[in-house]
Amino acid sequence: MTRPVPPSAASAQAGEITLALRTLRSSMLATGSFSFVLSLLLLVPSIYMMQVYDRVLGSRNEMTLLMLTLLAAGLYGIYAALEYIRSSVLQQVSHALDIKLSSRVFEAAFSDAARSRGGNPSLAMADLTSLRQFVSGTGLLLLYDGPFAVIFMTAGFMIDVWLGAFLVGACIVLLVLLWWSERRTHGPLQEANRLNARASSYMNNSFRNAEVIQAMGMLPAVQRRWTKLSEEALDLQAETSVAAARIGSVTKFVRIFSQSLSLGLGALLVLEGRMSGGMMIAASILLGRALSPLEMLIGNWRQIVAARDAHKRLEQLLAVAPVPPERMALPAPAGKLAVEGVSVAAPGSQQALLRQVSFSAEPGELLSIIGPSGAGKSTAARVLAGVWVPQAGKVRLDGADLATWPREQLAPHIGFLPQDVELFEGTVAENIARLAEPDSTEVVDAAQAAGIHEMVLRLPQGYDTPVGPGGAALSGGQRQRVGLARALYGRPQLLILDEPNANLDDVGEAALAQALAGCKARGATVVVVSHRTSLLRITDKMLLLRDGQAAAFGPRDKVLQSLNPQGGQAGQAAPAAPAQQPAGPHFAVVATAQGPFVVQAAPGITVARPGAIV
Repeated sequence: MTRPVPPSAASAQAGEITLALRTLRSSMLATGSFSFVLSLLLLVPSIYMMQVYDRVLGSRNEMTLLMLTLLAAGLYGIYAALEYIRSSVLQQVSHALDIKLSSRVFEAAFSDAARSRGGNPSLAMADLTSLRQFVSGTGLLLLYDGPFAVIFMTAGFMIDVWLGAFLVGACIVLLVLLWWSERRTHGPLQEANRLNARASSYMNNSFRNAEVIQAMGMLPAVQRRWTKLSEEALDLQAETSVAAARIGSVTKFVRIFSQSLSLGLGALLVLEGRMSGGMMIAASILLGRALSPLEMLIGNWRQIVAARDAHKRLEQLLAVAPVPPERMALPAPAGKLAVEGVSVAAPGSQQALLRQVSFSAEPGELLSIIGPSGAGKSTAARVLAGVWVPQAGKVRLDGADLATWPREQLAPHIGFLPQDVELFEGTVAENIARLAEPDSTEVVDAAQAAGIHEMVLRLPQGYDTPVGPGGAALSGGQRQRVGLARALYGRPQLLILDEPNANLDDVGEAALAQALAGCKARGATVVVVSHRTSLLRITDKMLLLRDGQAAAFGPRDKVLQSLNPQGGQAGQAAPAAPAQQPAGPHFAVVATAQGPFVVQAAPGITVARPGAIV
């Protein structure tokens, strides 16, 4: 995929949407020129009417009528051709805008969703659709046609100054109504759109947990919450619609009354001998042409405001997810990992989840990150994978800041297994291959490394078995093991696994341990977040997190020894007598014949040293 060029420093103040529209300036100017000519051609009916009343009826010359009719027909033909060309140009502008922005908005939306873990990328794409439809629809045409109402006002002044003044006054009244409509409806409409977005996001998140909702009878409660959000949005939309309808009724009254009043004014001017009967009819038509764009502008103002708000939201989205600058390609990483004083807060929050955390790992080492729930373990995994960017400190891979690596170049060298494994609609092979064109050899190698080759072969269609939306066709353990194979695809040098054995049985855990041992043997750096003890046998280093800070870090045995000073002496000793445990889950060091291990204990479970709670 070709990345768009980042905005230059000279245009830094302009948003990417504005810059994209500026590249289409020539087409937009051509559309404006067509609109000017079309507005002039709209004078043809008035002029034709004047000539028929004043010349043809007075002279009773049929040839004059024929020539005037043929001339009018030719001008109407030009009008139709220019209208078609203008619509075609706007369709091409809309298509070009989509080509320029769709990939960029798609990437920015998913980048924002990855950071916030609560975003709805489909809303950003809906905003782009709204903007594109506005460009190719009637909204932009009304913005073009509205200013050219001055042409009809000028024609009115050419007929009579009082007629021109009347046209100006009527247009001012409609502009005041437009301002009133904007002031009365903009705030409630924005709030309604915000609530609609919240309701949509809430529904999507609920659908992802449909099994829990169904099994535990939570559907009525979920529906009540969604209904509350939806009803609040509907109430605001209804309030806005009533206000818009009220203003629309006033607008129609002003236009209809003004047209009749212009006819009366024309009759008065005819009686005073200041204009002819044909001019009187033409004046009425001129008023209709002058007020029609403004009336339609008021009627379509909600669409225009929606496009304006969509433009604003897209600019904000692209501003917080800028295009990465072009960087020089770096050699394939060996996997030397160094975290230097990293502090991280969740997107949109000021509360730090990690504070001044530092640790390191060498190629061929396995680093286990342990700690109680809420200590920041999953946050550390996201930072190492490049999903979240530190507010302070650096994450270095082979000495280079992780943020400076080109993502397309670095991604194949990183394997990431999040705590909540999500598979994508497609086959098992496509999911293992990270949705790229599957390389049969690489897919099978990754599956064998993850220990799932035999499991996949037993599926109905083997590697070509569709996993369904979200991997619904597979069990939780199968999804986790396919996710592990996806992380191992391409033999990455940095492997980050968050609770990889949470859904695995004994066979799966043994396969996981074997896969990680194989990664260590080929020189990969492995970082594992886990509460379970099965991987501690192959662990080289340990990091204990508590309240977002590093409570202990170093070689496994040294960390365990520091947590339980008597653990090393009790290596061959029998377990101590049962002791009363503190309430709530905690970690404890267990001394066994194979060495000390950290386990998560619960009340009533005996540990070797109850006092060594970490």
